[in-house]
Amino acid sequence: MTKDVLVRIRGLQMMAEDQDEMEIILPGSYLIKDGRHYIRYEEAVEGAEGTIQNLIKIDASSMEVTKRGLTNVRMVFEKDKKHQTYYGTPYGDIPIGIHVKHMEMEHEENRLRVTVDYALEMNDEHQADCTIHMEVQSKEDQDFRLS
Repeated sequence: MTKDVLVRIRGLQMMAEDQDEMEIILPGSYLIKDGRHYIRYEEAVEGAEGTIQNLIKIDASSMEVTKRGLTNVRMVFEKDKKHQTYYGTPYGDIPIGIHVKHMEMEHEENRLRVTVDYALEMNDEHQADCTIHMEVQSKEDQDFRLS
């Protein structure tokens, strides 16, 4: 895969009586080193000054998401494990827990796909069941498409 990529992230949160979906498509950079995939991209936040720098590290068994800027967090997604962290916002830190139920990764020459299903906790209470679908694709791919 080339260094210059497009990153598409679709997220779904299913709470008791509500469902929230989001999708972003942004330019980013990609590197693979020692079997680990590294994706960087910058995210603007509507209605706020500043950005969030995102670094995602993926290998066969885990995904780590680090955000720096308007929000600060290091989230680890590892199948059948629960990880605790603090989600730093301009209004204070929120303790969260992430328990991954399912994770899969597909890597092709010009494309990387990752799906993660997990339970999200805040203050040790279940808040939502969530799914992340991430697709990273070379900008120069002749067969460019985001499915």
